[in-house]
Amino acid sequence: MALTELTRMLADFARERNWESFHSPRNLLLALWRGEVPPGLPDWSADEKEHLEEELSDVLLYLVRLADVCNVNLGEAALEKLRKNASKYPVDATKRTYDRQLIKH
Repeated sequence: MALTELTRMLADFARERNWESFHSPRNLLLALWRGEVPPGLPDWSADEKEHLEEELSDVLLYLVRLADVCNVNLGEAALEKLRKNASKYPVDATKRTYDRQLIKH
């Protein structure tokens, strides 16, 4: 499976459940040293973006290598995890929960 296809599938998955607001760069990178930043990193310098690209690439390369060493088909494992998540978090139920949270705030 190509990473572009996996990327599209994950984006669709998040969009269908209205999870995009939870998938900010900060949340997705967990502990980004810059704090919350807008998507696309419009205020970042070219050097900062290059550094982020290098760090993310390191993570990806180590992950791919670890999967290979452990004999894990990462593409298939990711697809299976996405299938499980789709079953665990159905679109309609997830949207209702999210909508109720918005109403409270």
